[in-house]
Amino acid sequence: MKNTIIEQLAHYTESTTYRQLPFEVVHESKRILLDSIGCALAGLHFQKGQAGRDFARLMGSGGMDASIIGDARRVSIPAAAFANAELINTMDMDVVTVPGHVAPAVLSSIMAAGEAALSSGQQIIEAIAIGHEIGHRFGRAVDNLRDTKNGEPDPPKIFGYTSPIFGAAAGIAKLRGHSSQVIANGLGIAACISPVNSMMSWIHHAPATTIKYTLKGALAFQAVTAAYMAEFGHRGDVQVLDDAEYGYPRFIGSSKWEPDAIVNKLGEQWLFPAHTSYKPYPHCRVFNALLDCVSKIVSENEIKPDEIDSIKIFVEGFAQKPVWINRRIDDVHDAQFSMYHGIAVAAHGLRPGRAWLEPDFIQSPSVLRLMEKVSSEPHPDYVALLSGNAASRPARVELHARGETFLQERRFPKGSPSPEPDSIMTDAELIEKFRHNAQDVISNDAIGQLVESIMHLEQSDRWDRVVQLAVPTDLQK
Repeated sequence: MKNTIIEQLAHYTESTTYRQLPFEVVHESKRILLDSIGCALAGLHFQKGQAGRDFARLMGSGGMDASIIGDARRVSIPAAAFANAELINTMDMDVVTVPGHVAPAVLSSIMAAGEAALSSGQQIIEAIAIGHEIGHRFGRAVDNLRDTKNGEPDPPKIFGYTSPIFGAAAGIAKLRGHSSQVIANGLGIAACISPVNSMMSWIHHAPATTIKYTLKGALAFQAVTAAYMAEFGHRGDVQVLDDAEYGYPRFIGSSKWEPDAIVNKLGEQWLFPAHTSYKPYPHCRVFNALLDCVSKIVSENEIKPDEIDSIKIFVEGFAQKPVWINRRIDDVHDAQFSMYHGIAVAAHGLRPGRAWLEPDFIQSPSVLRLMEKVSSEPHPDYVALLSGNAASRPARVELHARGETFLQERRFPKGSPSPEPDSIMTDAELIEKFRHNAQDVISNDAIGQLVESIMHLEQSDRWDRVVQLAVPTDLQK
């Protein structure tokens, strides 16, 4: 009898070892980890990050097995996974792969389980690679936000970023040393306790919920639940991915289900490294290419905000939705997703990072006045360019100032793997982003040690010693 999809994923998880991982898989896993910890440190004192930490403490310390990034108080594994997922996603500056924000739930679960298990660096890399590969493959199997039909954008009615629960549960199971049978049970449980895909509601309602497209902490928590329930003896539904009528694709709400995308050449071909994008800005990825354009115009021409008469942007075809066209900026969440506000912020020339989201700045009269001068319309070549290369995010900016029109266009945003070499975020650029995000949160010495430790993580015998570097020294008492 042919193995079910879940049984194939379980075998892959159990059998994959560090020695089998290609260089690019190891390298990208370390890059994702470094970038995510930096994003978490930057998000410590914003509402979303603080709420995640507060809720983790409410859950209790349990065995005090794991750390919250940037926080000295140790908590239980589920609590740490919850808090760190929220912290990584707070700035909306975290890494993106298909279907979207995979890393917060996958990494936070692995970090907590690995710390408690005293895992080595190589074991952490194994789990990160497996978790992101599974997460990416699930994203290919279901609906895509950028689907098109008859030459027009055709986004699905139901969509979300909950499928990373499988990669997160598999990563935990790998670190716990589960057998393929226990892993299969955990993945079957994960399918049945996955949060709903509520992202389209978030997109169409403004002001939108501040938990964003999904509460990443809850997703990580459910992944931990699934893996440990299997370890404690629960049986999962191992047929749930093979049954399109009554199984996972039905109750998760995807109109598309292409399971071959999950299992085809699984263990032979690694897909996630070539489709991993890094975000230079604490702002929705949909508009990052536009932010590149505006930043280049104002920098090269030394244009001041009060010199700008108007800015017209040409955006992705599906982006004219309430969450993105919102001009009511009540908090950080609104600023992260309003395309008009983001363009106004970029035109002020601040270095991307925490400063972009400071309450006084996002509410400043200069930013709010300029926001009202920004208008948008769909990019005329959006569908054609997207069809030519799925990484395309076509952007065009017409900035009017000093009696002139300044024009800038870009097809691929900075941080994207693409045919354009300058779009890729190099190791040096990624490390500099990390340093900037971690600055004034942990010491310069700790920043240097973290960079060195993570970029050479395969040499570490103890992951728990590495993660402790992300706690400010004045709190380690």
